[in-house]
Amino acid sequence: MLPVFAAPALLAPLPGATRFPSGKAAAIRAALAGAPVRFHDAAPASTRELTSVHEERWVEAILSGAAPPPAWRRIGLPAGPATVARALASVGATLAAARAALGHGAAASLAGGAHHAMPGHGAGFSVFNDLAVAAATLLAERRVRRVLVVDLDVHQGDGTAVCLAGEPRAFTFSMHAERNFPARKAASDRDVGLPDGTGDDAYLDILARELPALFDRGRPDLVLYQAGVDVHADDPLGRLALSDAGLGARDQLVAEACRQRGVPVAVTMGGGYGPDAPAVARRHAATILHIAHAVRMVGEPAPGS
Repeated sequence: MLPVFAAPALLAPLPGATRFPSGKAAAIRAALAGAPVRFHDAAPASTRELTSVHEERWVEAILSGAAPPPAWRRIGLPAGPATVARALASVGATLAAARAALGHGAAASLAGGAHHAMPGHGAGFSVFNDLAVAAATLLAERRVRRVLVVDLDVHQGDGTAVCLAGEPRAFTFSMHAERNFPARKAASDRDVGLPDGTGDDAYLDILARELPALFDRGRPDLVLYQAGVDVHADDPLGRLALSDAGLGARDQLVAEACRQRGVPVAVTMGGGYGPDAPAVARRHAATILHIAHAVRMVGEPAPGS
């Protein structure tokens, strides 16, 4: 059973109008009904964990409700307690998945992948950067010596790159649509910008060439996999053209690279948008199942399993 982490705050839709699909985590959970996964509630992230990469003033502004309207407009989410609770739960779920992966070989969050959040502000539906917080926290706790972030969302993981820029034990990789958001790219340890319309064959060829060098350079004890499905041809916020089969082959390449080297992997959902919410949820669920089937499970059960 693959451990999959969520929390009530992640499963409830946010109030107000937003392009962010806040009901997606619940839809993914429903799409996983009967699958070989076991669901767990994750505790919300603590202030100590958040300030491992975020400035104290930003964390305090969000937690106290003092962040001004322009800060929330930059994020693109409605201000209020429900959004704050969701942000804390999202980071907590990624942290729990990362810790569980070290014992199981793999684990997943039903949310996460908020890779645009910077040390001192949020952006692009990202309040806190769960990927960077998980990497920094596990390194500080000495649970791992080195972490590799594999970000395959259609948008560059600019916030993750900036948050972890001063951490030599974390290696950041982003493969994304070059002409998509953000307009001003950050410098990951390795970036691959793809032209509009890149489809299955070209995408998979590039990823297959990149992965071995990433593991050789990063020498990770843990992979954090940002598995956004907004690279799909039908995604309205993407500019790439992968099919469902291409997404599956992408996930299998990542999972097999981890399995061959015995490196645990924690999966976050990342982006996935569009009017056909069940189809988007099925794509995310398929990613979780590809990881579950391809990565050899080892070690002790997750708490509560």
